[in-house]
Amino acid sequence: MSIYNNILVVADINNDEQPALARAMQLGRKSKSPCSVTFFLSIYDFSYEMTSMLSSEERDAMRAGVVHQRTQWMKEVAEPYLDNDITLDIKVIWHNRPYEAIIEQVYAAGHEIVIKATRQHAALESVLFTPTDWHLLRKCPTPVLLVKNHDWPENGHIVASVHVGSEQESHQKLNQAMVEQALDLSERLNATPHLVNAYPLTPPNITVELPEFDPTLYSDSVRGHHLKAMKELRQHYGLPEEQTSVEQGLAEDVISKSVADLKAGLVILGTSGRSGLSAVFIGNTAENVIDKVDCDLLALKPEGYISPLDPNSV
Repeated sequence: MSIYNNILVVADINNDEQPALARAMQLGRKSKSPCSVTFFLSIYDFSYEMTSMLSSEERDAMRAGVVHQRTQWMKEVAEPYLDNDITLDIKVIWHNRPYEAIIEQVYAAGHEIVIKATRQHAALESVLFTPTDWHLLRKCPTPVLLVKNHDWPENGHIVASVHVGSEQESHQKLNQAMVEQALDLSERLNATPHLVNAYPLTPPNITVELPEFDPTLYSDSVRGHHLKAMKELRQHYGLPEEQTSVEQGLAEDVISKSVADLKAGLVILGTSGRSGLSAVFIGNTAENVIDKVDCDLLALKPEGYISPLDPNSV
C-alpha cells in the first residue's frame, strides 16, 4: 500500500491558486511519516532558441533569467500553502515537453505520486493535441492524482471503480490496489469507501445473429457473476454490502452517477497506459471519466507497468 510521503506537484502556470499543492499538503498533514513535496514546473519558449543574433552563452543566460523569475513566482504562490511539518522544495527546469519533464523528475527523485490540477478538455483538443493529463495517465509510472479546485470534505466519500468481472490476474491485482488505496485514504480523511463495478449491456445485434439467444437470461447470468465476484472482494476487505454497487452500463456512466449520488470527493480508477493510435482515438475509462465527474481522480497503473520513458528500459 502506497503512503505517498514523497510527492511531486505540478504547478499551474496560469493561476496563482494551486489546488494541486493544497491537495498535496492535505495528504502530507494526514501522513504518519515525514513528508516532502516538490513543487515542479517545466517551462519553454521556442523564441529563445531561435534568437540567432545571440551567442549560446547569452541564450543560456536568458533561459536562466526566465527560470529565476518563475522560481520567484512559485515561492510567492506557494506561501499560503506552507506547512512547518512538511518539507517543500521548488524546482523549475527548461524543457520543451512538460509530461516528459514530469516523468523524468519522477524517476530522478523517486516520487511516489504525481498531483496535478486539471480542467475541462474540449473534445477536439483531447483528440488532436493530447494534453499533458492524457500523457501522464498513459505513461507516468506512479499513481497520478488529477485535482479540481475544491476541498476534500471530512467524513466524505471515496469511490473505487473495480473490475470484478475479469479473471485476469492483472485486473484482480489492480482491483486489490484500488481497494487498498480507497481504504488507506478513507482512514486518513475520515471518509467512507465505496466499491463500484459496471458490467456490460447485452450486445444489441446478438439477437439478430442468434435468434435462439435469450438476452434476459444472458443479462441475469452476467449480473450474477459480477455480484458474486463483488461479494468475494468486499468480504476479503471486510466491507459491508451497502458500500458496494454493481450496475449495468458503460463504466464512465456508472462511475459518474455513483460519484454524483454520493457527492464523492475522489474517484479511484485503473488505467492501462496504452499508446499508439488506440490511445489517441479511443481513450480509456479513466480519460472518459475526467470530464464527467466533479471530483478528483486518482489513476493507478497495473502491477509491473513499465513506462516508455523509463530510463532503465532503453
